Amino acid sequence: MKLSGLLEFLQDLAPFEYQETYDNSGHLVGNPQDEIEGVVVSLDATEDVIDEAIALGANVVLSHHPIIFGGIKRLTGNNYVQRTVQKALLNNINLVAIHTNLDNVYNHGVSTYLAELLGLENTDILSPKPGLEYKKKAIGSGAIGTLSREMDEKAFLDALKSTLDLKTLKHTNLLNKPIKKVALCGGSGRFLLEEAKARNADVFISSDFKYHEFFDAENQIVIADIGHYESERHTIRMLHEILTNKFSNFASHYTKVNTNPVNYL
Repeated sequence: MKLSGLLEFLQDLAPFEYQETYDNSGHLVGNPQDEIEGVVVSLDATEDVIDEAIALGANVVLSHHPIIFGGIKRLTGNNYVQRTVQKALLNNINLVAIHTNLDNVYNHGVSTYLAELLGLENTDILSPKPGLEYKKKAIGSGAIGTLSREMDEKAFLDALKSTLDLKTLKHTNLLNKPIKKVALCGGSGRFLLEEAKARNADVFISSDFKYHEFFDAENQIVIADIGHYESERHTIRMLHEILTNKFSNFASHYTKVNTNPVNYL
């Protein structure tokens, strides 16, 4: 099977035109006419992931985050982006990214999959884009849903840590009221906080909140910052399962490389 066939499948899964204007999803490096010898699914495309693909005999790395965001003016190996692209080119490895277009779709979306892992019911897009739908579902950012039963705040946060296998999480003051409605966003979700409050969510789960942004909870909602990598790493599992179930003519590998640049003591 040629890479072009996989790109067509990804286009149907989460159309690339639904990515945000700042994004750079799609086929970034390689030749769409290459025969697929194997795919490594990862959150990030790094040098270590390219090495992993080489060792596995795979010639495609499908990552959530694009390795190339802005224009590359030179390839001299001066930074990790240049070195990763160089290594991919030298070893005939295609780089494909499926980023905010996967964030924005409902079916198999980053945030809706996270909601599924947390057992939310009546899930919807948190911030739908007006007039945009795909497969009769709204397009937009984040997700919102309800728990099957109310939970104590501390019990909910403990369950969140356990379910998502978190080493730690940061949160605002507890409000001494039960958690029932849950809003969330995989990745950096500060821009959705006001929408979460407007939709009367009891808790907003996301990442990358700055110090002063925690004050924006205004004692109206609990913010739970679980970390960027931690909020999106389950996307690897989702994509790997989708590819494994769909294609039998090439091997799909779940990366063993932890690409999280943040470490914890």
